[in-house]
Amino acid sequence: MGYKSIKHNSKGIKPHKAIVSPDFNYKTVLVRNHWDYVEMWLQKERKLEALMYWKQAEKFYQASLTIPETASPLTIYYSFLNATKALLKVKGKTFAELHGATGRIQPGDTNLRNEIITFHRNGILAGLCSYFGETCNGEQYSLKDLLYNLPFVHRCFNLTFPTGYQEIFIPIYNPQFVFKDNSRQAWFCAELPENYRSQHTLNKLIPLGFERDLGDQNKYVIRTKKRFEWHRSGLKKANNLLVLTNYHSKLRKKIHYIYGTNTLWYIKRTGQPNCIDRHPLTIMFASMHRLSELARYDPTVLHRHLELKQNWLLSEFIKGSSIEFIDQIACEITNQNLMQPAIRYPY
Repeated sequence: MGYKSIKHNSKGIKPHKAIVSPDFNYKTVLVRNHWDYVEMWLQKERKLEALMYWKQAEKFYQASLTIPETASPLTIYYSFLNATKALLKVKGKTFAELHGATGRIQPGDTNLRNEIITFHRNGILAGLCSYFGETCNGEQYSLKDLLYNLPFVHRCFNLTFPTGYQEIFIPIYNPQFVFKDNSRQAWFCAELPENYRSQHTLNKLIPLGFERDLGDQNKYVIRTKKRFEWHRSGLKKANNLLVLTNYHSKLRKKIHYIYGTNTLWYIKRTGQPNCIDRHPLTIMFASMHRLSELARYDPTVLHRHLELKQNWLLSEFIKGSSIEFIDQIACEITNQNLMQPAIRYPY
């Protein structure tokens, strides 16, 4: 193949769940309960104000488990809100004590495309957007488009709306960073599943800066065209992780994951109709905020949404978003890879 896996502390380096400040020195942490682990971490780091918000987030999450879907978006949203405050406090980010999002219903039938969410310049959502380097200047999106841009409900979305929306999440496996033999050139690569191994799929990835690696004809490996330097000796070796972190932060805007016993990674296509170039956390925050508004102020509309064809999609989002949100924000708070136990991880 002509290349080898990059290793640090004798372990191969894979994509990290945290984007902003991933700690590649820290081993994977196996946790059964994100709430307990982050609480312990916050206590250890003496982030007492963030700890208060984190405990509040857990209480709202626990409350959401005991009430129906017509009401649970309210408590789930306040769980998201307080978890986000915990993150911003840990990172020393200032924010206005406002939600940062508002929703409205456009005239027409009860449809997710008529639920409009505005991202405001000030508030908790604006702070979260700023943390990920996103703008927050009054942009407006439909709830339908926001849900379309979340990997963990994307299959459900495409089955609910089989026409008019293209698949934008392409699955990959065995993602890793590698370097070329007898060279400082390094890059990211991954394999495509069998049913995605085609020139048609590759054509979708080329605009994102990927190409096929023809070095191993027995596999369908794709790699980034952009390289970075990885020094195996000399003074510059000390900067390896800093260079990798900068490279990784740009890469992670293109690849996203679904939480599980095995982390499922996807490349997200951009530049497509209805595609929103935002982090899943900001999208989930804004989407749940709109559903919480309906639960508070217009429960009959939320009830109608849950009776129509989008029922399955909304139900999957309401039931599945909490673990996705808390896993991602917990990794950002601690800068660590948090994984479920009961399985051996290769890194």
